[in-house]
Amino acid sequence: MPAQRRSFTRLLAFCLASAAFAHAFVVLQQQAPILLEDASRGADTLASKELVDSTVLQSTITKDNLLKRAQDLYEIAKVSVDEWQHPTRVIGSEGHAHTLEYIAQSLESLGDYYNISTQSFPAVVGQVFESRLVLANGVPDSARAMSNTPPTPKKEPVLGKLALVHDTGCAPHDYPSDVAGAIAFIPRGTCSFGDKSALAGLAGAKAAVVYNTEPGNIAGTLGRPSPNHVPTFGISAEDAASFIEQLARGEKIDASAYIDSYVSEIKTQNVLAQTTAGDPDNCVMLGGHSDSVGAGPGINDDGSGSLTLLEVATQLTNYTVNNCVRFAWWSAEEEGLLGSDYYVSVLEEEEKAKIRLFMDYDMLASPNHAYQVYNATNDVNPLGSEELRDLYVDWYTANGHNFTFIPFDGRSDYDAFIKNGIPGGGIATGAEVIKTEEEEEMFGGQAGIAFDPCYHELCDDVSNLNLDAWVVNAKLVAHSVATYARSLNGFPKVNRQALASASPYEPRYHGSKLAM
Repeated sequence: MPAQRRSFTRLLAFCLASAAFAHAFVVLQQQAPILLEDASRGADTLASKELVDSTVLQSTITKDNLLKRAQDLYEIAKVSVDEWQHPTRVIGSEGHAHTLEYIAQSLESLGDYYNISTQSFPAVVGQVFESRLVLANGVPDSARAMSNTPPTPKKEPVLGKLALVHDTGCAPHDYPSDVAGAIAFIPRGTCSFGDKSALAGLAGAKAAVVYNTEPGNIAGTLGRPSPNHVPTFGISAEDAASFIEQLARGEKIDASAYIDSYVSEIKTQNVLAQTTAGDPDNCVMLGGHSDSVGAGPGINDDGSGSLTLLEVATQLTNYTVNNCVRFAWWSAEEEGLLGSDYYVSVLEEEEKAKIRLFMDYDMLASPNHAYQVYNATNDVNPLGSEELRDLYVDWYTANGHNFTFIPFDGRSDYDAFIKNGIPGGGIATGAEVIKTEEEEEMFGGQAGIAFDPCYHELCDDVSNLNLDAWVVNAKLVAHSVATYARSLNGFPKVNRQALASASPYEPRYHGSKLAM
């Protein structure tokens, strides 16, 4: 990976100054990752610094610093208004390009403490502008077009009979001949929504509807585009029940589907920073994502996580470390964990073995928060995941905070690490799930509404942040970094067999949306 003298921020400034910014930025993204600093530089300065201490590093985290960063990020999101008519930092937008510049420029200002690099990769970006599903002259309340669905032909409604698919719709023989020219009605389960949509397309369906097989709605994604995908909706089990009964009795059901959407591939970037000090064969890694959804600026999701990483990275420069610390700002998380997936997919086995653990920090300041710890146990996750989980538990307990466990089910960027045998875990403060009365007693706030009522909405701005919860969690992030940067004694050794073998971990999600 050749070093380049020209700074990343100067390159981005050049792109931003260009009238053809979008094209220039893509060209920049297609280049090899840029290494800004040589690992040997700054060694004399680092040698004079004290070894990082958790209590001291936590004391450097302040509400004022975090708030100032959040205000800066919201101003960055506003540069997308001309194109999107509202603030956003979705990939492909100027708001996201400026977010990457802000992260890189902040890191570069720290001098020789970090090796800073970027990693370009292809990503999928899509948006559903309008959709409508009609079944038997009625519109199911739960009907939602899936993320990354193609539009209906010519963006006009398609008409056809509803055709019930056999079994789980995960094999070609599950699709009877009457699916051709019809709208396939497919149960959820076993394989991904993308696979079901593609099989429906291969069977000649005009569109597909995946119905839930357990209570609740489906907010799903088709994942990476396929030429065989058809326009695809998801509906709840409750809305599907009567149609399943009618189809089983041999009754005919007229249906129509309409989706106005687009899906395209672009280039985007991860940004990484690794300490020049510390054992490079024993790396403590942590990450958050740099992008938002298209609907809003994402100041909590995941401005709170990505800015916490930036603040901790800044304060860490006052100390030295025994084990290297690697920070990552993932791109395209909101499109299905694409940045972290790509990063792990191109790592050689030797490089995977250098990552002793990965810590995920996504949504740390939800307004109606709970202190949530991913329930990452060693029985179904790589050895060391439970030890990391217990570090969070012990810190919350020692500092007088209640906590609750949440599923470790693939909703954030830890997913690729766990699948590849690298221990992982993390904390969060909650998204769209409704707070219970018990959780109100534990954490305050209000039962009966979401932990973050502005999740994936335009109102996820600076006013959406619970600053007190953010400071608590940012201090815990600092504690996690300081603890493992200082020593990995007692932490499980690298399991090379686990790195090369399939994991029993089976996530239901791939990012914020159900994948299967």
